[in-house]
Amino acid sequence: MSLAALTACSENSNTPAPGAPTPPPQAVAEAALPDASTRFEQLLEYSYAQDLVRAPYTASYRGQPTDNGKWNSVSEAHQSESQALREERLAALDDIDTAALSENLRLSKQLFRSDLERRSASDEFRHHKYVIHQYRGPHTQVASSLINVHTVANAEDAHDYISRIEDTGRWFDEVIEQFRIREKKDMFLADWAYPQMIEAAGNVISGAPFDDGEDSTIWADFQAKLTAIDLPAEERAELLELGRAALLSSLAPAYQRLIAELEHQAPLAPAKDGVWKFPDGDAFYAERLRWFTTTELSADEVHNIGLNEVDRIHGEMRAIMQTVEFDGDLAAFFEFMRSDAQFYYPNTDEGREDYMAEATRMIDVMRTRLPEQFGLFPQAPLKVKRVEAFRERSAGKAFYQRPPADGSRPGIYYANLYDMSQMPKYQMEALAYHEGIPGHHMQLAISVELEGVPEFQKHTTFTAFTEGWGLYSELLPKEMGFYEDPYSDFGRLAMELWRAARLVVDTGIHSKQWTRQQAIDYLIENTPNPAGDARKAIERYIAMPGQATAYMIGKLKIVELREKARTALGEDFDIRAFHDEVLKDGPVPLSILEQKIDALITASQGD
Repeated sequence: MSLAALTACSENSNTPAPGAPTPPPQAVAEAALPDASTRFEQLLEYSYAQDLVRAPYTASYRGQPTDNGKWNSVSEAHQSESQALREERLAALDDIDTAALSENLRLSKQLFRSDLERRSASDEFRHHKYVIHQYRGPHTQVASSLINVHTVANAEDAHDYISRIEDTGRWFDEVIEQFRIREKKDMFLADWAYPQMIEAAGNVISGAPFDDGEDSTIWADFQAKLTAIDLPAEERAELLELGRAALLSSLAPAYQRLIAELEHQAPLAPAKDGVWKFPDGDAFYAERLRWFTTTELSADEVHNIGLNEVDRIHGEMRAIMQTVEFDGDLAAFFEFMRSDAQFYYPNTDEGREDYMAEATRMIDVMRTRLPEQFGLFPQAPLKVKRVEAFRERSAGKAFYQRPPADGSRPGIYYANLYDMSQMPKYQMEALAYHEGIPGHHMQLAISVELEGVPEFQKHTTFTAFTEGWGLYSELLPKEMGFYEDPYSDFGRLAMELWRAARLVVDTGIHSKQWTRQQAIDYLIENTPNPAGDARKAIERYIAMPGQATAYMIGKLKIVELREKARTALGEDFDIRAFHDEVLKDGPVPLSILEQKIDALITASQGD
């Protein structure tokens, strides 16, 4: 869609109406509007509305649907158009006088520019990025999104569900286009990743109506959603038949084409893991570090921070060994924590139910203590959910899905219970606090619910901020008196150690040309996590270069800024004011977070 196709602002409202013509951002910036603030606010509104029109699945995810029956585009033409839009918006920003804006709008302008500039710079490496990998991608997103995001409250929603099934063919053909571009440039995933993707894709089209097995994941979900709404029997039967036909005539062939392309590329892929193997691979990795950490840290600097943090945490773990009177060295203690049955639920349905119940209880207890630390709270509920069977083998051990602003879905803390030997009891507290509260649910749900903040600002992604907050949220409960069991406190340290070791292995793989096995061996030798954890983690870091470095870099900065404020303010330091300042404007780069905390210190000293 061209900029000229964006929505128009009515004479009496600043809210754009999707589908109506509108001037491009440059014209908005130059128009004879009352003041710079109005011009800037309209530029943000136009841009945000246009982005939702161009990304219909994203709009649905945010509870602001524009075309609820379509997926986002990944075509080359769409990506080039996105880059052109970023350049036009940056030009429009240049014509808006920052000094004439309010303090809040100056922050919004800074964030808008920061996001546009980094996305524009990242486009240089468009084809270095994997369009799909074993950890996540379109092959699993179709099912997970239809199940967890696409709500069905009426017949119209059901028709949109069917339309999304039918649109899968267009989406996957664009994915295949991206595969072929990368093939010409000799930019493949590592060879071992392809069987995992092929298996996960095949899982989606296994079962009825594709074969004689039990109902497939999507077919079961569609039937359940239709059963849950009030419809005449004839209309329900008609929708079921339309859905079944779409699965067979649209979705199955799309998956078969995708699987065929993966099978074609698999023997071409090299047995090399890091992005150093690509042309300009070092420059790409430097860009990924800037993107994920929002700093200018080099690969060597990140690597050394990781080594130092690993040493520090090992020291704290040795203190716990003394507390529990363990006789042996740290390596022996790691093996004890990996293998002793007391630390694991049974690998049974009952064991999984017990895990879910205990994780829910932990979050319920933490919820009662939040007012000690926060003035801001999310309105959306939090649900603990097991990762669905179709993707649990390839999914991470835990993750969070944010709610939309309209409250139609809760925030979800997902726990992967495929193999209970990978989910020790002693890590349960830290996982629940990180993914739930006071972690991602506090930060991300609050962000989408903020009032008086431009819409783009609620959804901008700065990984060091978001994941840094998640890791900080594992430490905060320790300071609140949680982790009373020393083994649980060891679990907290084990998860922090995992993030420190990530700095070492991510840079090792992508900058220092470590092999996958070298990186796996480092994790096994330096952390208590089981070998399966180490293998899956390294495969994730290979697929998502740089992402794993954001956690520890972000957490260290948040702690640094908190202690800076505590030292400067002394008895006037208010932990609730600090946490609210961190969260109240949505995600920000770490440099801007420091500006915000410096302003908080100055304001508090003036009180």
